[in-house]
Amino acid sequence: MTLIDESSPVRTEAARSCAAPPRYPRADGDDQYTISEVAALTGLTAHTLRWYERIGLMPHVDRSHTGQRRFRNRDLNWLSFVTKLRLTGMPVADMVRYAELIRVGDETFEERRELLERTRGDVLNRIAELRDTVAVLDHKISFYADAHRASERL
Repeated sequence: MTLIDESSPVRTEAARSCAAPPRYPRADGDDQYTISEVAALTGLTAHTLRWYERIGLMPHVDRSHTGQRRFRNRDLNWLSFVTKLRLTGMPVADMVRYAELIRVGDETFEERRELLERTRGDVLNRIAELRDTVAVLDHKISFYADAHRASERL
């Protein structure tokens, strides 16, 4: 069993977070990936994937009869979403809390929405800070370009 089922809102969120629907090497039903395959597909290390499982961010990964992890396309969707959350700067503890809320069920929609809204606000604040930083850089670049042109005229 994996963290989310096929109809989970998180699966939908993860799919929406990508510009195009994710394309995986294997179709649903034939989608069993080893940890090394998932590492290659996601850019995450096997160590990170094991850690995500250990802390509850990626619980209930299917196992083969020999105990090897077997990831599914829906796990890849979840990992794509988690990667986006990491890019937002969301603390790992908040991501784990979000995963816990999903496991609790639909009654946690409001709390999940609030958590994502807070994160969105943080991202918008960082974007504003970065825009201000770009404006300062543009000003300095312009200053040096003008100084260079002035020195060439001499």
